[in-house]
Amino acid sequence: MSIIINPISPVAFSVFGIPVRWYALAYVLGFTLGFLLLKNLTRKDDSEICMTKKQLDDLLTFLVFGIILGGRLGYVLFYNLPFFLHNPLEILAVWHGGMSFHGGLLGVIIATLLFVRKQSFPDKSIIRNSLRVLDLLAVAAPIGLGLGRIANFINMEVMGRPTDVSWGVVFKGVSPEFPRHPSPLYEAALEGVVLFLILWMLYKKTNLRHHPGAISGALCVFYGLFRIFCEQFRQPDVQLGFLTSWGLTMGQLLSGIMIIVGIIVFVIAIKKHKPQA
Repeated sequence: MSIIINPISPVAFSVFGIPVRWYALAYVLGFTLGFLLLKNLTRKDDSEICMTKKQLDDLLTFLVFGIILGGRLGYVLFYNLPFFLHNPLEILAVWHGGMSFHGGLLGVIIATLLFVRKQSFPDKSIIRNSLRVLDLLAVAAPIGLGLGRIANFINMEVMGRPTDVSWGVVFKGVSPEFPRHPSPLYEAALEGVVLFLILWMLYKKTNLRHHPGAISGALCVFYGLFRIFCEQFRQPDVQLGFLTSWGLTMGQLLSGIMIIVGIIVFVIAIKKHKPQA
């Protein structure tokens, strides 16, 4: 027994004849909710870094460019470089799909460093302030990740491997018609809901927020673990397939590197950046 679903149009609605896609809505809603959460976190008395409304607005602008440029370039470099070398104009066609979380993460890190360099915080250390901002962003990031995976499911992107489990999904009229794991929903649950709850609790209920970089390191570790797990049910990209004979995917490789980096950042944050008296 499987779940049969009629394909959902990637266009949510149109405004004056201009199509608005689910993927675009996911980005807008993710940025909006994340921005509201950042406002809440930075106004608290126990916040490690306080920002004015103008600074938050500027940060959002940097992040939009960082996520879109980093996510797109990451996809181009990690997942489909030969195609884009032959079709360079397609790099700009983001509406055709193709964004990389790992590339977007690098874009966010660079954007945060550039943003902090332009600010005047009481602590003059660009690295510490960047890590503090990244810790706040780490708490908000799962919101956008979860919404993005739901949009992936609606668009029938990065779908799962064939399965005989009772909750396998068949998109009616889409060839070939056989049940697949709804892997984007697995990722929405783990990388969105569960990851948010973990990072929120770490930030609010522990003293890790007083160690710049610790929450960011935790994000890298937990996201990497969840992504590696979910990739077991996700069909590898057609143009890449498996990287090894034993089934390693590009997502797992990049997530494995991410876990190692996250552990290093977390350990350094705990040992080096002691809370100030």
